[in-house]
Amino acid sequence: MHTFLRTLFVGAILAVGAAGEVSAATADPVVGTWTLNLDKSKFNPGPGPKSQTRVYAQTADGISMKVTGTSADGSAIATESNYKYDGKDYPITGTPNYDTLALKRVNGSTVKSTQKLKGKIVGATTRTVSAHGKVLTLTSKGTDVKGIPFNDVSVFDKQ
Repeated sequence: MHTFLRTLFVGAILAVGAAGEVSAATADPVVGTWTLNLDKSKFNPGPGPKSQTRVYAQTADGISMKVTGTSADGSAIATESNYKYDGKDYPITGTPNYDTLALKRVNGSTVKSTQKLKGKIVGATTRTVSAHGKVLTLTSKGTDVKGIPFNDVSVFDKQ
């Protein structure tokens, strides 16, 4: 009887620990709605967008990202992608500057990505969520579809 209770207790501890690990693994700090803070962002060469909202959602297949807003010239921004943090290329729609992105998690709050256009790397972004989970910063470098280099820091506030 003692062995049975000990086995039951150890099994319960392992089950609770495993459940904690699963929820920690799926708890991505980027999930939620983020609004661009124009005062804290810097776009070089600029100008940056007039507005931008990013919505990240956890799905059974990874992360869903939808970006909407208004670009500097007044046209609509509508970008979408679904991806995992496995370093593989995933399609992205709505931007002429790249057609795939590949992401890898650095730690619990930082992700690095590369953007490609027709198989060629054209940019890289580091995405960081602040320790308190209220600020998302995207630091991006690359070359746009016209061959113009950019170096942007986009800061978003969680909604």
